[in-house]
Amino acid sequence: MSKKTKVNAAILIIGNEILSGRTQDTNTSTLAIWLNSIGVKVNEVRVIPDVEKIIVNTLNILRKENDYVFTTGGIGPTHDDITAESVSKAFGVKYEIHKEAFKILEAYYNLGEFNEGRQKMVWMPENAVLILNPTSGAPGFGIGNVFCLPGVPSILKSMLGGLKNRIVGGEPILSLTISLKTVESEIASSLTKVQDQNKDVEIGSYPFFHAGKLGVSIVMRSENQSKIDNCNLQILKFVKEKKIEVVDR
Repeated sequence: MSKKTKVNAAILIIGNEILSGRTQDTNTSTLAIWLNSIGVKVNEVRVIPDVEKIIVNTLNILRKENDYVFTTGGIGPTHDDITAESVSKAFGVKYEIHKEAFKILEAYYNLGEFNEGRQKMVWMPENAVLILNPTSGAPGFGIGNVFCLPGVPSILKSMLGGLKNRIVGGEPILSLTISLKTVESEIASSLTKVQDQNKDVEIGSYPFFHAGKLGVSIVMRSENQSKIDNCNLQILKFVKEKKIEVVDR
């Protein structure tokens, strides 16, 4: 894959508990930071309920529009964990016991603990490739360009290392942040001019209130460090002209 190839992904967060607000989603941030570091840009994130038809339809849209799709949630042992079966239907393949996953969990649990509920975690789409789980035994799986991970943040995080060799990224996406003691309206037009002159750098401005300081953080993102540096110089030039203070976050 050439260095100039843009590689993108979508994140699909599955779970009623996220939509109801009972559980806070931190997996989006974990996945996006990791994907950026290996040169994969996240195009979009969707949060959907544990409803088979919605999972199937959404997944079929996202997997056609993106190089990769990462799902989180719905692969546990309870009745509402329907991600694996829904993914099987999206791909039009059999939903069956994964022999290797069965062996892993049979060895993981003590005698008599590998009950019917836990055995549900070894049912996967036919020919799924396992994503090993160093934390709690139960593996995730990949099929085609879709990778299905658990919803528990600490477990998801521990499984990313095992995925790295299976994701082909572009150039890592670099970023630089400048924090200013100002308001967005004061820098909006100057920032627009810089953005217009630096099409290869994505520039975002984000208001913050931190330790009694009110200000705006400007984040520059690109695959090319020299382009970020050039953009940074242009921003610092108008910051100096406007006598705006640069602050440490």
